[in-house]
Amino acid sequence: MSENGARRLSRMFQLISIAINAEKDRLSDLDGAIGDADHGITMSLGFAAVNSGLARLDLDHALPSEVLTVAASAFLDAVGASTGPLYATGFRRAAQALRQNEELSPAGQAAIVEAITLGIKERGKGQRGDKTMLDAWIPAAEAAVDARSKSLGARDMWTGILDAAEAGADSTRSMVAARGRAARLGERSLGHIDPGAASAVIILNAMKDAFSS
Repeated sequence: MSENGARRLSRMFQLISIAINAEKDRLSDLDGAIGDADHGITMSLGFAAVNSGLARLDLDHALPSEVLTVAASAFLDAVGASTGPLYATGFRRAAQALRQNEELSPAGQAAIVEAITLGIKERGKGQRGDKTMLDAWIPAAEAAVDARSKSLGARDMWTGILDAAEAGADSTRSMVAARGRAARLGERSLGHIDPGAASAVIILNAMKDAFSS
């Protein structure tokens, strides 16, 4: 199980990298409206580094939690900006969650989403409504927890997770940024989707493809 689990998570990160690369210009355009216009490039570099790190891991003998630990270190090393520590902490929390049960069952997948969200929230000290990536991750985590409580299968669970994340990201258009560089704009941040929330949706959609296919 651990062999398949490690390779499955490695494939997940490959899909995330491909999806982020395909959308990096759009993400940077979103960031250009309220930030430094580099979010797409930053995320692309981060996940490319993750996949380079995982290429050196013996996936036939690694545990899923080890994959997430390597991902955390690689992402942090590649991305020195605020996004780096946020996702690194999220991946580390997910690794800790998986050490209790290395199986990637729907419940385990839900635990990954919940742990990543808690890690991002813990490191960034943010909350829903701040116009950040948490406006996508928190609804996604809530949907994951709800799906786990109802013992839903992976496909139904991930459909709910993605729907919640998309709605959360869309809601940032009507928010005034309270954290990050966009907070300097005040009311001028209204009308723009937060790039971090947009990239969170891309990540979660790639996770959906990895786990529900």
